[in-house]
Amino acid sequence: MTLRFCLTLIFAFLCLSKVGAQTATSSSLDQLIRRVLPRHYTSFSTERISSENGKDVYEIESIGHRIVLRGSSGVATASALYQYLTEFCGAQITWNGVNLELPADLPLPKEKIRKVTPYDYRYYLNYCTFNYSMSWWDWERWEKEIDWMALHGLNMPLAITGEEYTWYLLYKEMGFSDDDLKAFFTGPAYFGWFWMGNMDGWGGPLPVSWMKSHFELQKKILVRQRSLGMKPVLPAFTGHVPAAFKKKFPNAKLKATNWNNGFADTYILDAEDPMFAEIGRKFLEKQTALLGTDHLYSADTFNENEPPSDEPEYLGKLSARLYDGMRQADPEAVWVMQGWLFYSDRKFWKEPQTEALLKAVPGDKMILLDLATEIEPIWKRTRAFYGKPWIWNMLHNFGGNTNLFGRMDVIAKAPAEALNDPKSGSLKGIGLTMEGIEQNPVMYELMAANIWRNTTIDLDKWLPRYVRNRYGSSDPHALKAWDILRKTVYRVPANKYIRDGAESIVQARPTLDSMTQWTKTKLNYNAADLLPAWDELISAAKTCKASDGYQYDLVDLSRQVLANYALPLQREFVQAYREKDLRRFQSASSMFIILIEDMDRLLATRRDFMLGPWVADARKWGTSNAEKKLYEMNAKDLITLWGGPDSPLHEYACRQWSGLMNDFYKPRWQLFFSRVSEALQLQNELNQKAFLQEIKKWEWQWVNQQKEYPVKTKGDPVQTAIAMHQKYRKLMQGLRF
Repeated sequence: MTLRFCLTLIFAFLCLSKVGAQTATSSSLDQLIRRVLPRHYTSFSTERISSENGKDVYEIESIGHRIVLRGSSGVATASALYQYLTEFCGAQITWNGVNLELPADLPLPKEKIRKVTPYDYRYYLNYCTFNYSMSWWDWERWEKEIDWMALHGLNMPLAITGEEYTWYLLYKEMGFSDDDLKAFFTGPAYFGWFWMGNMDGWGGPLPVSWMKSHFELQKKILVRQRSLGMKPVLPAFTGHVPAAFKKKFPNAKLKATNWNNGFADTYILDAEDPMFAEIGRKFLEKQTALLGTDHLYSADTFNENEPPSDEPEYLGKLSARLYDGMRQADPEAVWVMQGWLFYSDRKFWKEPQTEALLKAVPGDKMILLDLATEIEPIWKRTRAFYGKPWIWNMLHNFGGNTNLFGRMDVIAKAPAEALNDPKSGSLKGIGLTMEGIEQNPVMYELMAANIWRNTTIDLDKWLPRYVRNRYGSSDPHALKAWDILRKTVYRVPANKYIRDGAESIVQARPTLDSMTQWTKTKLNYNAADLLPAWDELISAAKTCKASDGYQYDLVDLSRQVLANYALPLQREFVQAYREKDLRRFQSASSMFIILIEDMDRLLATRRDFMLGPWVADARKWGTSNAEKKLYEMNAKDLITLWGGPDSPLHEYACRQWSGLMNDFYKPRWQLFFSRVSEALQLQNELNQKAFLQEIKKWEWQWVNQQKEYPVKTKGDPVQTAIAMHQKYRKLMQGLRF
């Protein structure tokens, strides 16, 4: 390393670290307010106030005819804005529905409001979110999301966009060629698992144009987040290296590991190898020179992969060396670890192993994310992570799946209960760690409501206010619908055996069974109990039909009811097959296909439920036809096969989207029905093995074909939902789901 480079690196580190630590500028806040309220931004002014015992604070006050928002950070001030909008204007901003119908003269608070958050850290995102939801985002979409983060009080986002370019530069400096790296970087839809060391190369080779464009995107993301006072969590080295590493450095201590999901081995550099800490240091130095730092680094060891030894001493040394690589580059480094391994592999991570891994890192230089606290609180069986600072998180959604689901009672109570529990140790934060966003907005509004309070939430008061803000009305039918939703789809206890919501049998690879591995159809409620909620929400149309949030919710609830109805129809044609009744089989299977077509028509009325934008956004990133084709393949593969034709993860990330219903699920079932009908006509049993091979071939062709899908909605969401209610409601009456 030359003296000139060292001096440049030190200067960049000092300058960018300072940038990373800055609080929000008034201009960044003013611009946020202007983006959110283009017609009313002149009614607001912002002021900076001091934190309280190191905790963020905001105030809302009216002076004259102006509304003054004060905050100890940009995020705090933005939270003040959202508090004002929700409490004084009956407004709401979610991914799936926005209500900003404000009066011409904004109401003025009569008294000053002041709130202090009990949490230092308000964490956001999961490695998986960057693919299940964010794979194809451009700056315009990222800008909206960063605004949403700030408005909802989140100040500690995971920031890993464009990470692959920093690695590319470092490996090129280490002498690796483009050919050496071609089989290393995955395609854009699979970075989450590449970054966590689970897989190499799948969906690639990754064009350098992608790396460069997303590195530039990352710079914009970080500048905006830091300008609002957020402290982004950047990646660090965990040992994952290219397969070509063993040729380049034949004496290196490498260990092959396999994720056991149909992908090839990946290679991990042993923490005892001197190059481990060296590469970790070089990566952070380069990343800091390019992007700055806020001294928070994400690194997940053995994500869904067991270590080669369960000896506590080995695990402790591994942890210490990994942190040492961070510390050498940044003496202020804090390791932020997703605690998923303690949930997913609890048989391996017993108390001695967990304690050794955590205690090897000094003091508060490690922060643990209790990644799915609402499902199973790991802090309760690890003595609050043995004294380490930790964050209470809601995971909620796996795979970006489409279903109504949530633990509303848990989210309303458990965070505050943990905060006030003397056994919770060094609980320092709260966060959202979902695998996919843009679904179930009520759960995320509820979770964010915990950020500025240390007491439990009274759902009897909170939920009606949520409905009023969402629909612009306290319509009694809408309130009744939500009371039913609260008691059905959103009433799930903290239970490690109920991880997430059920999918529809429509999305399953065609089968005579009632569910498959990743298309689990068992509901956490009686499906018939959801029907009155549908009735009530339909009845609210007269009052609420103009509301964006209402339109989304009505389509979503109608979608869920129809998705549930598919299961009794499937049972009907299965029973007909077993009784060798061809006519009955063909009648039931015909109804099943019509249901899929109707679901597609319903979902086409809302952009939230369309395949077209997902595929079109993927193709936009391509700089050539070959790149466009590659990105389209990534986009379609992730949400269907999740790998090759024999992938065991097929349907893990399935979606109920218009375009998928008619173009993927429907033809699969039609082919299945054709083969079953042929078997019945010949009085034979269905050759399921032959059909499986046939459908795998068809699926793989679908994933790799290029096709344009609609990107504009079609039809009126309210009228279409009403039509579905008129068509199907009587058919469902008295039916056992």
